[in-house]
Amino acid sequence: MNKKPVNGMRDILPEEMAVRNRVLSVIRDCYTSFGFNEIETPVCESIENLTGKLGGENEKLIFKIMKRGEKLDIAGAKSENDLADSGLRYDLTLPLSRYYANHQAELPKPFKALQIGPVFRADRPQKGRFREFYQCDIDILGEPGILAETELILATSTALSRLGFGNVTVRLNDRRLLKAMALQSGFPEAALPEIFIILDKLDKIGLSGVKEELIQEGYTEESADHCLSFFEAAAGKDTTEALAAFKTLLSGAAEENVIRDLQEIVSTLYDLLPDGFSLAFDPSLVRGMGYYTGPIFEIAVPEFNSSVGGGGRYDEMIGRFSGVQVPACGFSIGFERIVSILTERKTSEAEEEKTAVLMEKGLSPEKRNEVMKKAMEAREKGATVLVLNMAKNRRFQKEQLEQAGYTKITEVYENPLN
Repeated sequence: MNKKPVNGMRDILPEEMAVRNRVLSVIRDCYTSFGFNEIETPVCESIENLTGKLGGENEKLIFKIMKRGEKLDIAGAKSENDLADSGLRYDLTLPLSRYYANHQAELPKPFKALQIGPVFRADRPQKGRFREFYQCDIDILGEPGILAETELILATSTALSRLGFGNVTVRLNDRRLLKAMALQSGFPEAALPEIFIILDKLDKIGLSGVKEELIQEGYTEESADHCLSFFEAAAGKDTTEALAAFKTLLSGAAEENVIRDLQEIVSTLYDLLPDGFSLAFDPSLVRGMGYYTGPIFEIAVPEFNSSVGGGGRYDEMIGRFSGVQVPACGFSIGFERIVSILTERKTSEAEEEKTAVLMEKGLSPEKRNEVMKKAMEAREKGATVLVLNMAKNRRFQKEQLEQAGYTKITEVYENPLN
């Protein structure tokens, strides 16, 4: 029998599970205090929903589910899509949009949704990145103004602060600015998804690398240079100066309104964010999903070389399911990356004393009941108490308990002189 888990999916040991449960508890408590309501959607979605050209590069990473029974016609299939009618969700935003389209008459307006659950991508596994992983999403549906963006950023920052994160930067941009910049540079509108994918590599390959890739894809050097001049104009400037530079380069009234909204988000959150959290306008921020229509944001922390959360506005997605446009904005925390960081810090149980009680085998019922009663009293006060029968090799048993984080180990004998 093959005892290995599926490649890219993994078993979770108790020590990490304790961290995961703690993180989930903090996130739930925080988001609930902001008025978000937890919901649940199926892990499977129809293949038409998943391949609607909204998921960006993630649509190439779908775990597809074959048709069943008489619907499965392997001999007559002409393509892979003829064999599959559903797939595992690659994020929680698309299922939420379908959910809201189906149930909006039963939900408050605006609706503040909280989702926590597994998603699946046939990606290359690496540190903090797996083929099955949890996402923790909050979304506000039905709110067209920047109140949604400010609430989402504030709630997510507060959750991370309560988990012990500091020195954190929330990066801001707007898809409408990216679109205006690309069109002004002479790129055709039909090519914008491809252009955005290349621009999203800026932090990895630099300005010269982006220019080279744009030219390799058949775009002119003039268009590439004009586009990259926007990034050069904002380089080295603080948020206020960078937004002012973009306002000068993009003189259209619509773009001015977009920049004004970003400036208002920054000014609103300036005194509200937790200590150690800041905002920065980053024109290179793209976000890979094709459904974003307005402000987008990501959170970066020093311990990780990529973001630990991101989101943005997606005002057109729900309308694809319901036929009625509904403003929508969401933020997703990179749960697995946060757990990875906290596990490495080894702080998950630092504030809690965990006690293990080892009972001598053959302990009388009266003595055993006394031990159990004291353990229950301690648990009711919030302590962690593990009661075990004493192993033959006590030294090895204690070593295992210490490795599991038990800082106090008590031995109980029928005759204490033993």
